[in-house]
Amino acid sequence: MAKLLKDLYDENYINILSNNIINIYTAFDKNNFITSIFNNKWQDKELKQRMRHISNTLYAFLPNNYIESIFILKNTFLKMNTQYSLENMIFQDFVEVYGLEDFKISMDALEIFTINSSSEFAIRQFILKYPMETIRKMKLWAIDKNEHIRRLASEGSRPRLPWAIALSKFKQNPKEILNILEILKDDESLYVRKSVANSLNDISKDNPQILKDITKNWIGINKNRNWILKHGCRTLLKNGDKEILEIFGFKQNNNIYINDFVLNQKLKMGEDLKFSFILKSCENLGKLRIEYSIEFLRLNNKYSKKVFKISEGIYDIKSKSISKYYSFKPISTRKYYKGIHKLSIIINGVKLEEKEFIVL
Repeated sequence: MAKLLKDLYDENYINILSNNIINIYTAFDKNNFITSIFNNKWQDKELKQRMRHISNTLYAFLPNNYIESIFILKNTFLKMNTQYSLENMIFQDFVEVYGLEDFKISMDALEIFTINSSSEFAIRQFILKYPMETIRKMKLWAIDKNEHIRRLASEGSRPRLPWAIALSKFKQNPKEILNILEILKDDESLYVRKSVANSLNDISKDNPQILKDITKNWIGINKNRNWILKHGCRTLLKNGDKEILEIFGFKQNNNIYINDFVLNQKLKMGEDLKFSFILKSCENLGKLRIEYSIEFLRLNNKYSKKVFKISEGIYDIKSKSISKYYSFKPISTRKYYKGIHKLSIIINGVKLEEKEFIVL
């Protein structure tokens, strides 16, 4: 069984953290610190709760002075940042909780703590409290020589960063975020370009026309920018936005139809939904984005639709056979319910055919 993320904070990690701290701060009470971490409530805590518990406990055992504590944590982090990544986000969490009143010291700390880790969550409290000061700092990070620091500029400013507080001001008007993305749009690092695309996708959910205008201006300039746009427009593409589909060359073809659409109409919970169909046309199929959607029955007898891409490309053929399956094995991110569900075949954003099936 795979190790749960929350279990990354095990005794080994806390012991290594403690040893590195005590090498810098000899007054550190290692034994009581470890005892305080693994208290009787530890097992009930999830990942972010454990992260916050560790940063709170560090505050109790470090000097009662933020600047001194950050000095100790910086040097501790530098000893550990090649060995650990996600686990080391306790350092950024400490800054988020205890550093909001000391902007400069905290910005310098987050810049260090983001390397081989990420300060994307911690920076958001500073954006909320000091929006323009933080944005100015992030614009400087966007031209840094280190890709981790450049990525912090784009990822930390995402208006809808998952598992983080939303930036309502920039959801409404993303102008300042777009200024950062403009600096990073041709970044040499794929790590950074993925972040730029994710930010654009966030923006599309509140301001779709802005992304459509950007796409018209950027598309075809170079392959990296084309990739950013494709990834950044993924929500609009899955939603079947006609304008975006046409920008990418996926035009409606009324000559395409479906033959032999077959699926197992009954399956048990945990089994695979298998389906197949043939795309046909009296002329070459052309440039297609082939998708399917499942409308999942929810607990309230309503439906929740999810779109999945099968393939896309230019098909200089008049017929294409496709076979796929979807697993109804339990997963942590989606709960399945017995009853009637629906599967549809979508070509270039247009639903061509739909069939129902029953999960027992």
